[in-house]
Amino acid sequence: MSVTIKDVEHIAKLARLKFSDEELKEFTGDMNKILEYMEKLNELDTSKVEPLSHPVEQVNVFREDKIRESIDSEDALKNAPKSDDEFFKVPKVINVDNK
Repeated sequence: MSVTIKDVEHIAKLARLKFSDEELKEFTGDMNKILEYMEKLNELDTSKVEPLSHPVEQVNVFREDKIRESIDSEDALKNAPKSDDEFFKVPKVINVDNK
């Protein structure tokens, strides 16, 4: 399978991109090189290779949940610049216009 200039034009149209004729020729060549490389990969015998759900092995790094005593509200708020009884006071960050 090879990519034609018409294919590249169609892909560019779908992506809402515009290319010059020279760029279209260049991208056509680049895409064909990528497809040639993929064909080389298809020649490999992968019958004994197990499929992966993710290309990088990951180990669960979460810690075990342990119940422990937490800081009380008074200590948590004593260094706060502004507080209101048991809450931190922060500047308003969302502006909602009801127009």
